[in-house]
Amino acid sequence: MKRQKTITQMREKGKTPENQLSDQEILSLQEKDFRLLMQKMMQDIGNKLEAKIDTLQETWSKEIQDIKLKQVEMQNTITEIKKKNSLEAANSRIQEAEEGISEVEDRLVETTDVEQKREKRLKTNEETLRELWDNVTHTNICIIGVPEGEEREKGTEKIFQETIAKNFPNMGKDPLTQIQEAQQVPYKINPRRNTLRHILIQLTKIKDKDKILNTAGEKKQITYKGTLIRLSADFSAETLQARREWHDILNVMKGKYLQPRLLYPAKFSFRFEGEIKSFTDKQKLREFNNSKPALQQILKELL
Repeated sequence: MKRQKTITQMREKGKTPENQLSDQEILSLQEKDFRLLMQKMMQDIGNKLEAKIDTLQETWSKEIQDIKLKQVEMQNTITEIKKKNSLEAANSRIQEAEEGISEVEDRLVETTDVEQKREKRLKTNEETLRELWDNVTHTNICIIGVPEGEEREKGTEKIFQETIAKNFPNMGKDPLTQIQEAQQVPYKINPRRNTLRHILIQLTKIKDKDKILNTAGEKKQITYKGTLIRLSADFSAETLQARREWHDILNVMKGKYLQPRLLYPAKFSFRFEGEIKSFTDKQKLREFNNSKPALQQILKELL
């Protein structure tokens, strides 16, 4: 455009282009300017494109980085979900196992309860049977230690009468020795050991039996034809064992002047704090003893 303006000015001054430049030169000059102009435009466009491309690349890089970060976050989220699901599954299995254990424990408690009730019923039945047997035999007296053969020669009733007359002369004339039945116990307590068989005397009145046994206890030694014998009540084996279990406690309380007594068939009583206390077994005495410090000092090695 500048070149074209110069030519125009020259013409206005009277100078023709022919005097200065030929038309071809003018065209060549215009083409050169055009090319320079186009190159400049293309360079500007190229620079703008490069800047745009750089901006786009930077934007794309940021977007790609964001996508990668989101991908990592999603992967972590998926991992956490899997862990959570795995933990929930483990917790579910643990809960199922705990429920199974709880059911087993419940059944065990029920079984234990049933077993305890069964044992309690058995114990109650045994005690009832023992009491019935003791009641049936509560008028019986056992004579232990009479030499073998005497019962065949004189008879069991005669042996008993002679024993009473010899050892309790003041009692022999009283009508307390009314015998309902007399027999020799045919069994041996220990089959491996020769044990003297018992002569069993059944009296008609319980007070006669008690009077004889009390007098025998005071006399200490009872004999038959010079042989030491023993008179005892006819208790079941279980009652005898229960009575034996009181002996140590009875002896200690005698030394403490607590007036202990072994009642029929195996009940233990004594005086404590001005009252008569009685117990059917050691467990009940132990429960009572736990609330009495003074009594604990007395029985500390026996319960």
